Amino acid sequence: MGKAFIYGDHINTDVIIPARYLNTSEPGHLAAHCMEDIDAHFTEQVEPGDVIVGGFNFGCGSSREHAPIAIKASGIHCVIARSFARIFYRNAFNIGLPIMECPQAVDGISAGDQIRVDFQAGRIFNESTGAQYEARPFPPFMNRMIENGGLVGYVRSVLEEERRIRHDV
Repeated sequence: MGKAFIYGDHINTDVIIPARYLNTSEPGHLAAHCMEDIDAHFTEQVEPGDVIVGGFNFGCGSSREHAPIAIKASGIHCVIARSFARIFYRNAFNIGLPIMECPQAVDGISAGDQIRVDFQAGRIFNESTGAQYEARPFPPFMNRMIENGGLVGYVRSVLEEERRIRHDV
């Protein structure tokens, strides 16, 4: 559970992590500058488990993975938006950042509200107001991707599982 940070429509990847910091893909460096052009106090206020809530087309712009890496490394537990740019959507899951599309939650969450998310059930709980929202639950393989830190970790776990099965037979 964490507090909500609210942003509007069309939050692009250059706002999430300004291009002037893209000389590295080191997560800590990117996190130190996450959202600074739209919210100068974000990095001072964000804590592990917090949630970003955005509007339409969150993550539009460039296709680089730096934006979801910066968000995840800053401690954000989940991004909830009305919709996501498709490349951001894919990049987020590739690096293990959970994101959910839920317009009703976007409408019902205010800055600072305490939010809890159940990915398997597809439920978003606003603990500050008592409201509950339904989103599409993640399929099991996507939950496993997130649990393993993204696509690379997921593939490693599948290969390790297959190796164990072959050796046990």
